[in-house]
Amino acid sequence: MKQSAILDLESVTKKFNHYSTPAVKDVSLTLQQGELLGLLGPSGCGKTTLLRIIAGFEKASQGKITLAGQLVNSENYWLPPEKRNTGMVFQDYALFPHLSVADNIAFGLKRKKGLNSKQIKQRVGEVLTLVGLAGLEKRYPHELSGGQQQRVALARALAPQPALMLLDEPLSNLDAQIRHRLREEIRCILKAAGTSAIFVTHDREEALAISDKIAVMSKGKLEQIGTPESIYTQPSSRFVAEFVTQANFLPAKKKGQVWTTEIGELKIPASIVVNNNFERGDLMLRQEDILLIPDENSAVVVKERQFLGREYRYCLETASGKRLHARTSAGIAVDVGTKVNLSVVAGTPKIFPVKSFSEEKVKAEVYA
Repeated sequence: MKQSAILDLESVTKKFNHYSTPAVKDVSLTLQQGELLGLLGPSGCGKTTLLRIIAGFEKASQGKITLAGQLVNSENYWLPPEKRNTGMVFQDYALFPHLSVADNIAFGLKRKKGLNSKQIKQRVGEVLTLVGLAGLEKRYPHELSGGQQQRVALARALAPQPALMLLDEPLSNLDAQIRHRLREEIRCILKAAGTSAIFVTHDREEALAISDKIAVMSKGKLEQIGTPESIYTQPSSRFVAEFVTQANFLPAKKKGQVWTTEIGELKIPASIVVNNNFERGDLMLRQEDILLIPDENSAVVVKERQFLGREYRYCLETASGKRLHARTSAGIAVDVGTKVNLSVVAGTPKIFPVKSFSEEKVKAEVYA
């Protein structure tokens, strides 16, 4: 493990009974000091279970976890959560309703050895300023908005200066407008504090906006980990492509170096073929990479158009009845009923092999 790593997971697996399918299976990852990691995936994929294992609320069945250079979980050892230097922010905030903002934040500090009342008051003031709530220390949770309550929960977790912050769906209880503003604020607060953090979310935009790295999970497994840019532009599996990019997929058949689809042909240069052992695949097309060119002779028709403020989202129907979706800027409007040719931004398509009859995914990929 690198010296700068704050967290290291080695082949972590969790089964809730001997015969069950693992809730978390063979997950390995490393988080560097100061990094923000988003655990992204659908409900039931194991992301919250993995967070609870890191926090110490669950014991890993197999594998090893090292936090800030200290072993906290292995097959023969487990350190309880109160002895791990972590801060936890829950989905429902878990504030004490009978305590003021200042007393909520001070709660964990009062249990920390070596701090007197003056030092506690000073630290409370520091984190209140950090989260933008200075002057509200005498208020009670019911006197605050949802966004303010979330910032109090964040301040309370930050106050003891944990080595690692853990956030479980921290914005899911807020309305969209507040959620968009707070995700930027949370990133700024954590960066200003210099604190490493892991947060669980099923919202891809939230993960892309807050994270330095994203770990995408599916059925207990880690599908891919990388920067938001790499996850979005170079998904390593069909699942990541579908869940993160919300891409379209079209059946494609290989003929030499050309892949044919019902919307046209795509040439794949031999120099960038990663693996060439399949003849049929699914062409991935991100919505924003599709260009619409009106053509009365085309078999593709614009069936629906939605105005989303800064852009239009189109539903297109091919000759076979396949539905595709495309996005354009608000300055480009194509009327419903228009027949269009589809062009693709150069360098963006990707082809995934078709699943075998056993439904196991083949790992070979072709990039264009």
